[in-house]
Amino acid sequence: MATRIMPHGCAIASCRASGSHHSADHRSLSRRDRNEPDMPATARRSNRQPGPSRVFVRAMRQIAAFTVLMAASLFISSGRLDWVMAWVYLGVYLAGQLVATAGVMRSCPGLIAERGRVQEGTKRWDRPLLGLAVLLGPAAMWIVAGMDMRFRWSPQVPLALQVSALLVAVLGSLLVAWAMRSNAFFSGTARIQEERGHVVATGGPYRHVRHPGYAGGILFDLATPLILGSVWSFIPSALTIAVLVVRTALEDRMLLEELNGYQQCAGRVRHRLLPGMW
Repeated sequence: MATRIMPHGCAIASCRASGSHHSADHRSLSRRDRNEPDMPATARRSNRQPGPSRVFVRAMRQIAAFTVLMAASLFISSGRLDWVMAWVYLGVYLAGQLVATAGVMRSCPGLIAERGRVQEGTKRWDRPLLGLAVLLGPAAMWIVAGMDMRFRWSPQVPLALQVSALLVAVLGSLLVAWAMRSNAFFSGTARIQEERGHVVATGGPYRHVRHPGYAGGILFDLATPLILGSVWSFIPSALTIAVLVVRTALEDRMLLEELNGYQQCAGRVRHRLLPGMW
């Protein structure tokens, strides 16, 4: 959208540890931590990021734009502004984004810059999947839910079930925020960040599953139809989740093939999304 614990993970990758920045869900340590020589001066210059204030303003603009898109999709399709659960849903999304951004800005503003655009080296297969998972899939959920509210296609969803789904959405948002704060390379796209000395290093929720950011996003998408009271929006929700699962599998294969040490990590943290299953 918007945004996973075992005794032994693949290592510890925090923004504080690396001094920099990955909804692609990779992990890493800095060259200094690995006692490797610094990058050449030309590489350091090419990898410079905007200042923290500029990064923060850009992030706020992106969050605001996406929130406006979400609100427009929900309220225009439903034809009403007095849709209480839609406002609550918007609030949960916005709060989750602000919490995640504030946490990362304190420890690793470079991660926000990394996630602000599609970076060079992004895998070709990830570009269409990114659009489906982040924009088209969620927008379809909101529009279908809004039309469902307008034309009353679905039976009434019990309030207790809606509240339970809200708790699941909050859990998913917190999981994404935790993954972002724990992983200095939590890029928005699937790529190996060679210019930053990308190596395997996982801490926090990565000690339990290898792709906690995707797990949190799946929880949020799974809860969305129930929060909005739309059984029909489970159709685009299921399709969006399927795209996330495919993206997880492709990214995991990329990391196995291209990131040194990831195979050993996969041997210790055996599950990609759901502990005990996959």
